[in-house]
Amino acid sequence: MSEPRVIQFGYRRHSDQDRTAADAARYPVVVVGAGPVGLTLAIDLAQRGHNVVLLDDADRIGDGSRAICFSKRSLELWDRLGVGERMVEKGVVWKVGKIFLHDDMLYRFDLLPEDGHKMPAFINLQQYYAEAFLVDRVQELSQIDLRWRNKVVGLDQRNDHVVLAIDTPDGRYHLKADYVVACDGARSALRGLVGAEFSGEVFEDQFLIADVKMTAEFPTERWFWFDPPFHSGQSALLHRQPDDVWRIDLQLGPDADPAVERLPENVRPRIERMLGHANFDFEWISIYKFQCRRMQRFVHERVIFAGDSAHQVSPFGARGANSGLEDAENVAWKLSMILRGKAPASLLDSYEIERSAAADENIRASTRSTDFIAPHSKQERRMRQAVLRLAKETEFAKRMVNGGRLSTPSIYQSPLSTPDRDSWSAGPCPGTHMIDAPLATAGGEPIYLTEAFRQGGGNFVLLRSGTGDGDLPGCHSIVIGETAPLRDVSGLFAKRYDVTNGAAYLLRPDGYVAARFRKPTASAVQAAIARASAQPGTAS
Repeated sequence: MSEPRVIQFGYRRHSDQDRTAADAARYPVVVVGAGPVGLTLAIDLAQRGHNVVLLDDADRIGDGSRAICFSKRSLELWDRLGVGERMVEKGVVWKVGKIFLHDDMLYRFDLLPEDGHKMPAFINLQQYYAEAFLVDRVQELSQIDLRWRNKVVGLDQRNDHVVLAIDTPDGRYHLKADYVVACDGARSALRGLVGAEFSGEVFEDQFLIADVKMTAEFPTERWFWFDPPFHSGQSALLHRQPDDVWRIDLQLGPDADPAVERLPENVRPRIERMLGHANFDFEWISIYKFQCRRMQRFVHERVIFAGDSAHQVSPFGARGANSGLEDAENVAWKLSMILRGKAPASLLDSYEIERSAAADENIRASTRSTDFIAPHSKQERRMRQAVLRLAKETEFAKRMVNGGRLSTPSIYQSPLSTPDRDSWSAGPCPGTHMIDAPLATAGGEPIYLTEAFRQGGGNFVLLRSGTGDGDLPGCHSIVIGETAPLRDVSGLFAKRYDVTNGAAYLLRPDGYVAARFRKPTASAVQAAIARASAQPGTAS
């Protein structure tokens, strides 16, 4: 078995540790957990101009590949944070998936059938690479103080701040924070410290993950089998990763002994049957059960939960890490506005509303996938077999086959959104995420809409078609037209946004549509910004 790819970080003592508990240093935000979600959140806040302390109780990354599938939505976020292109360059780009029954392909799907997007539908990239690239970005930002081997062991909520007790190799010290964001994973210590628990379902079926290193000519696609000849009666999944590493998932059933099944000498025959040869090495082996659970509340006064600390889903569909990254961006812009005095603290109520609804949707999708992949009863298994047989010949049955519905951007029924008053035949409606499109500058240089959005500097952005001069208070304008700073050279922007001359979309700082107008007025735009900022007196 190959040696794990581990990066070790040294512990360092900080001057804050020399202060008494009564005189503890105070920071705007302390983020707990330096995984993909915590690192992403810290970078986002730093780029919005805030000082962040990032604590992690370990001092290493690289314990297995873990999450590997990162969506277009996550890549667009990381691109705004300065690491997206590096992720794509190292990752394996893919968009096509195939579903098999035995040896027969039932159908194929294409997650991004049209061109004109900067980022691909998905990349596969081992989590240790993603974390390493994010740590490199953190080290470029002076606003972030990343402290390894700092374990939070106590939490005291006060009227206007939180006091944390932190254990280190040099003993215990204390920090104060205006807000604390818990990104410390499924076994979150902070969840226990606020007295919260998970509720939901733990599935009994067990699955084997084996990351194997080999040279293979398989296409870069997601392949999922029901009842394959090499693993009779169960399911299997094959995915390519960088460095000639392949992710293989094999369903084992509820009665498998995990201590026995994870032994390399027991895993090897299974993989040999699948591949038809023995020319591979193991990178990582793990056994897991599905869990679809969440906290009842994600915001506990001044402590906010994001990622796996707040919710868990089964891995089929790649909804765990990608949903956690959406949590991070959602809370980052809202905390930034609160800390700058541009929004009341009640804006965090919308984080609870939007991201708990997103968690519920991800849990529903993951539960349905799990129920289809691992039926609970004979009746459910018979139903699945009937669907699989029909799927060879009928379109409606193909739509019922569920080998994991892949992660897509969340859609919010949000109090921050201003409902449409005009008629639209297409385009992202309020509560949905912006759609990328290829553009060009007046000088002919290509630029994508998602790249132009970054020029808003973390503010609200008014996306105008054809006309409009200057910025309105509280937002940055992007004008697209024949004589405007940006041109719709392909016509895809007009098609994807159903724009007419003078139409405008108001985008939130996370790229979600807050409102759209056929004929915008300054007062209507400002009212929509006020609503999206949870200003007192606006509609809810």
